[in-house]
Amino acid sequence: MKTKTLIAAIFFSGLIYAQETPKKDSAETKSIEAVTLTKQVFKKQSDRFVYDVAASPVAKGNTAFSLLKQTPLVSSTDDKTLKIIGKNNAVIYINGRKTNMDAESLTQFLKNTPAENIQKIEVITLPGSEYQVESSDGIINIILKKKMTDGLNGNMRMGNSQNYYNSTYAGVSLNYRKNKLGVSANINTSENIQEQYYILRNGNDKASNQSEGRVTDPNKNLGGYLNIDYQLNDNSNLALTWNSWANRSYGSTSNLFNTINSKNDAGIALPTKYNYTKNLENARSYNNSLNLNYEWKTDTLGSKLNLNAAYLNYKRFQNADNKTFDSDIFQNLSQYPTIEIKQSTPQVINNFSFLGDYIKKFKNDFTVSVGGNFNKTKTDNDTQSTTTVFDASGNPAELFENGVRIDNPKENPNHFIYDENIYGVYLTLEKKFSDKFSGKIGSRYEMTNSVGKSDNTKNESLRNIERNYNNLLPYVSLNYAINDNNNISYAFSSRMRRPSFWELNPVKNILTDVNYTQNNPFVKASSVYTNEFTYMFKNSYFLIINHSFTKNVITQVPLQREIVKDGINYKELRYIRTNFGDKQEMSAMIGMQKSFFKQYLTSNFNIGMQRNVNNGFLNTDPITGDVFPDYVNKIKSNSLLIQTNNTVRLDKNKTWFLGVNYWYVDNQQIELGRLKSLMSLDANIKKVWNDWTFALEIYDILKTNKVVITDYQDNGNFNYINQNQYNQGLNFSVTYNFGNKKVQKIRDISSADKDIKNRTR
Repeated sequence: MKTKTLIAAIFFSGLIYAQETPKKDSAETKSIEAVTLTKQVFKKQSDRFVYDVAASPVAKGNTAFSLLKQTPLVSSTDDKTLKIIGKNNAVIYINGRKTNMDAESLTQFLKNTPAENIQKIEVITLPGSEYQVESSDGIINIILKKKMTDGLNGNMRMGNSQNYYNSTYAGVSLNYRKNKLGVSANINTSENIQEQYYILRNGNDKASNQSEGRVTDPNKNLGGYLNIDYQLNDNSNLALTWNSWANRSYGSTSNLFNTINSKNDAGIALPTKYNYTKNLENARSYNNSLNLNYEWKTDTLGSKLNLNAAYLNYKRFQNADNKTFDSDIFQNLSQYPTIEIKQSTPQVINNFSFLGDYIKKFKNDFTVSVGGNFNKTKTDNDTQSTTTVFDASGNPAELFENGVRIDNPKENPNHFIYDENIYGVYLTLEKKFSDKFSGKIGSRYEMTNSVGKSDNTKNESLRNIERNYNNLLPYVSLNYAINDNNNISYAFSSRMRRPSFWELNPVKNILTDVNYTQNNPFVKASSVYTNEFTYMFKNSYFLIINHSFTKNVITQVPLQREIVKDGINYKELRYIRTNFGDKQEMSAMIGMQKSFFKQYLTSNFNIGMQRNVNNGFLNTDPITGDVFPDYVNKIKSNSLLIQTNNTVRLDKNKTWFLGVNYWYVDNQQIELGRLKSLMSLDANIKKVWNDWTFALEIYDILKTNKVVITDYQDNGNFNYINQNQYNQGLNFSVTYNFGNKKVQKIRDISSADKDIKNRTR
């Protein structure tokens, strides 16, 4: 992973917004609209919240991504990823089937999909056993409108953003249908430079380090997809889906000025030492996948059989050159580096997946779902690392250890191969007992077998790592409509969170010569158990109370210890990816989704409290066995969460819209320490003109979306992280919709490798 993944452990619930509405042309249309306005725009159904977009004044000229940001319980802090409040991640489904795309191409797909194509959006905060999702992930299910006319349509979108640097993006989407054949395609490209400014401090009263400087990461992206769907007969369909995404990041730099303070054994301060670390990185990655789907409708009640087979190939190539120079306080550098670390960290992932499920519906409102899946994955990580120490003349120095000369430069190869097989089966029973009461019960059983091997490492513990474990994951949900205005529901879910493949690759990501991140092949899957109670009033106001318990939390842990180099005390800091105890999260959220003043104002508001209870302890590097002073996080914290998204229609013809959005996350304790409060005020204005939509968006107006983490241990060690990602920005976009607007969308197909894809990023 890139240097910027140093803070990859910082996950928190974010928040933001966007908007729209349909046109009226005739008296007949006006009559229909009068009925539509009486529909329930937002309501609770069984195990999900349903947002009826077609009945809400928010859809014309918008994109699917912007519409999702406005959906109740859904938010985004970076205009790239979507979250469900209280969840780690939002997994996107379309028409009940998961999209077969990686994160980047999925974002572009949603930003190039017209919101007018969407009938409703379902938010599933606790997915049932039939869904393959990990840990505390929630699901956003997009239900598309059904349109029956043959023809061609599509849209073009282009835009420009100004943050620290300028960036551009463009995309074209096409949909074609002729009789039984449906084809959908997209191609999109973007170019941007991500800028970050870090301040990192660690140490104690005897020795401390500070690293401060910039990380600049240029990116060029090209992606797209092709879906071909053919109706074999009235009851069966065959579909082939291809997705592709490529990223090139050449010339990524990290320039950090390091300040080292230390005292001798008598407690007398030694002269401050300065050095400067320059890191140059070139990386490129490719993600390609194929998915074959067969669907057979077995009766008129909606029973159906779904079969999926998929192949995924992911490649990432990365080379880094890290040099440290002696320096003075004015950053005047020595002519030659004192140490140079060169790394090549490629990763290749191949996966074959199969998924089959059958849904049987009965006339008495009883549904049985049964299915199974198989995933076979192999990752190949051939890491090469060379460390060279230089003398004052710029030549490799003579190095001795315990009086014995050691290699300089020193080679440290590590060829790590990881094989994993996952077998899973599930059974779900769902029953509607009456118009008021319904329930669902189910369970998923998973078996995981994995072997990790390093064939050329000097570390014996990495030569063969076998893992075999089985998990039974029950689920239950109950929903009761007390009357037309009051609804209550309860759900319990158990899930697993497997480590991503890059987390298992035992490679160091060098920040400075005494500061690095370390991945870990010994990381175990964590288990998450969640209880959730929901109350809804008049389909506009809701209360959600949630409790989750995570066992064997997967995160980064900062271990630090004193080392001596050239007679000077340094603080060595390792951010170790590992399991770190248990964690509880409790939250209570009150929310509202409602339109006012004849739909001139649409407002979404959430406010709640979250309590985190951490229970983690670590003092040993799981890779090397090195012992460190204890790192302990057994701190509890309470945090206030606020989100409000508001859309104002500025004219009678529904062509001008103003959006004002705000989110706030209070101080809270996470695994790395105490995360300072975060907030962002955003605004946008939009003009709809025939088939054109023009939008201007401003993010983080007050420059308050910055990450600051502080941690103080009882043993005197401290750790401080200040990360500015320059989130303030201006974005202008133009979207043009063309062609036959009644063209039927082809079936959106789930991929058999859907949860494997999530673990490549």
